[in-house]
Parts: sequence; C-alpha cells; structure tokens
Amino acid sequence: MILFAFSTMISWSYYGLKAWTYLFGESKRAELTFKVVFCIFVIIGAAANLGPVIDFSDAAIFAMAVVNIAALYVLMPIVKKELNSYLSRLKSGEIKRFKG
Repeated sequence: MILFAFSTMISWSYYGLKAWTYLFGESKRAELTFKVVFCIFVIIGAAANLGPVIDFSDAAIFAMAVVNIAALYVLMPIVKKELNSYLSRLKSGEIKRFKG
C-alpha cells in the first residue's frame, strides 16, 4: 500500500507538472512554483484526516472528468471525420491490416 501511494504521488506530480507547464510555460520559475505548491499540499494531506483528503482527491478527479467530457463533445466531429478517413484507407488497402 505504501509503494502504491508513493508511486501515485510521483505520477500525479509528473502529470500535474506537465499540465502546469502547458498552461504557464516551461520556465524554471513556473516549475519551481508547481513543485513548492505540490509539496505544500503533500504536507497538508499528510497532516489532515483521511476523509477530507479523499474527498478533495475525488473532487479533483471529477473536475478533470467534466472538462474531458466537454472536450470530447467539442472534438466529436473531428474524431468522426478522422475515423471515417482511417476506415476508408483501411478498406482500400492503403493501410495494411495487422494480423496477430
């Protein structure tokens, strides 16, 4: 359980840093700001009761899901066009079907 928790912290830190640098630019100052904020939240999470920490984590994941679902609806016409293009190229033989 400890290893799972530790690996989750590492992966969420990495993904969060990538999202942060996408939003605020890749600079040493932006990365340091994210790392400091992340470490502060790790300390707060370690000192707080488990219930509110899990509630906050669930709320953050839900917020990310809402944004992703909204983006899916916005990108749906593009995905449909690309899927039809792929299927037509697969059907015409331009793309070879993988046989496993």
